[in-house]
Amino acid sequence: MSSPTQRSLKLMRERGFHAEVVERWIPGANVRRDLFGFVDVLCLGDTGDIVGVQSTSASNISARIAKISESPLVGRVRQAGIRIFVHGWKKVKGRWQVREVDIS
Repeated sequence: MSSPTQRSLKLMRERGFHAEVVERWIPGANVRRDLFGFVDVLCLGDTGDIVGVQSTSASNISARIAKISESPLVGRVRQAGIRIFVHGWKKVKGRWQVREVDIS
């Protein structure tokens, strides 16, 4: 089974973005650390569009939006022109569906 991050990576690539996973595993601490504290996938569009994606399950969308809103770096990310999406994934009739929330 693929992770929410892998599904978001695939979706953004299908949309024509150059997308890369930017969360990293910290050995020893046994934790994952997102870019800027909330970006799992960084996406570059052909027209200069930059999107940071936080990927999660559909049931955790509200918690992720709150986490991003409380981040001390969210203002700088927005000032830099980086759009912020939250992707919430759930399975419907055996297929993965995404709810995308733009919180730019």
